[in-house]
Amino acid sequence: MANLTINGKPFTLDVEPDTPLLWAIRENAGLTGTKYGCGIAQCGACTVHLDGVAMRSCGISVSEAEGKQITTIEGLASGNTLHKVQEAWIAQDVPQCGYCQSGMIMAVAALLNEKPKPTDADIDEAITNICRCGTFQQVREAIHTIASA
Repeated sequence: MANLTINGKPFTLDVEPDTPLLWAIRENAGLTGTKYGCGIAQCGACTVHLDGVAMRSCGISVSEAEGKQITTIEGLASGNTLHKVQEAWIAQDVPQCGYCQSGMIMAVAALLNEKPKPTDADIDEAITNICRCGTFQQVREAIHTIASA
């Protein structure tokens, strides 16, 4: 059993301690916005926030996440108000297929919390998520739009 706090809500999940957090979130908690991409913490499709820090959930065990605040893409918005990154994504037409976008949005939100006005170097260092559609230029434009607002 694992006791997790996901998007501010308590979850008691019947999982082994070494279960990847990604699978606990998707399969046990039923929050499917966090995507499986590579399974080796490289692509970033599974990015969530653990205590506000962007982490790749496929590479974190449930036992490592216990006692921490887990935020998924479903918990990023506040009620019916989209997060500023989600708004910028829409305004800049960032997504193409959209598969990687929840992880990308989570990574960008964490970056902007840490550095509200990131440089291109900051963006390159922090946003290592892979987008097979190649929307990196739109991602960068959306980040700069938010930073200049």
